[in-house]
Amino acid sequence: AFVPYPLPPAKPRFHLDEKILGLLQKSEHSLSNLELASDMVPCMDWFIYAFVRKEAVLSSQIEGTQATLMDLLNFEAEESDEKKDDADINEVCNYLEALQYARRETRRKKGLPLSMRLLNETHRRLMKGVRGAAKQPGELRRSQNWIGGTRPANAAFVPAPPHRLASLLSAFEKYMHARDSLPPLIRIALLHVQFETIHPYLDGNGRIGRLLITLLLEHWGLLSHPSLYLSLFFKKHRSEYYKRLDAVRKAGDWEGWTAFFLEGVAAVSGEAVTLARDLFALVTKDRERVLRHPEATVIAVRLFELLPLHPVVTMPGVVRMLQTTKPTAIKAIQILEKLKILSESSGRKRDRSFGYSVYLQKLRSGTDLDEEVS
Repeated sequence: AFVPYPLPPAKPRFHLDEKILGLLQKSEHSLSNLELASDMVPCMDWFIYAFVRKEAVLSSQIEGTQATLMDLLNFEAEESDEKKDDADINEVCNYLEALQYARRETRRKKGLPLSMRLLNETHRRLMKGVRGAAKQPGELRRSQNWIGGTRPANAAFVPAPPHRLASLLSAFEKYMHARDSLPPLIRIALLHVQFETIHPYLDGNGRIGRLLITLLLEHWGLLSHPSLYLSLFFKKHRSEYYKRLDAVRKAGDWEGWTAFFLEGVAAVSGEAVTLARDLFALVTKDRERVLRHPEATVIAVRLFELLPLHPVVTMPGVVRMLQTTKPTAIKAIQILEKLKILSESSGRKRDRSFGYSVYLQKLRSGTDLDEEVS
């Protein structure tokens, strides 16, 4: 079993070399641009809605969940009495609930602070009623686990034994709240790999470890919103992601992991800025098209304004959200179909759903199951 030294790295020491300093500057600049972009858009809720769901899907896919962003959005659009139970989508929905819970707690006056107690409660919500639900949700493991292989003797990695978890996590939590000369982004990189190495739960460690990145970015003031879907980079480079984590354990290569992490922050921040601008420009242009359309009704305009927060809708959903009649809802959907803003997305003749097609095409990039990874 591998028992890591406490942070900050001492054996071997962490070297803040020129390469890492250059990547740090680039990633901090990219994050600042992302924060600036979020300040400039009139409704940040659009992007929080979209980017949080993108992160939830991608982080779950890294662990083998077979659900796409479109699967999630179609599921959310269905009326509650029509929803079919789907194990993969339930895992993604749990991730969303876990993240929302953790953010609420850290912002609430009497909520839980960022701590292992909070992560345990977050883990409980992540694992509730899904695969792994029998593996002590919300509790530290009481048995030895391992990664790869059929038993510890032939495993790729064996984390610390259960009796060492209390002291390891106490040191982990202490470092999370300690003052340190290292920049916050580098500390987040170190905390992520340390959490993955300790592997405190029987299941769900990867998702909680990546969720911790999101929480720390907000907690340390690097972002005001959960607008960085870093799991896109980890999914695209999944084999290197695991290789870099492993190299820290086997060779003490903290610098290699940190450089990889910072490259990801810079790349995804830049992509998120471009996506936010593209989506905002699209909505602005399409709003003008709707308003200019000679047949546009008040309900059609109101339906369009719902789309950034509900990019997939159903006819019963439109009736409920706009508190209108079925014929009026059908007419509004037809107007947006004529404008090629909405298109039928379910492929069904009954209980059909309609998606904001170009918006979804831009948003879903990287979240389909057949997209290449390295």
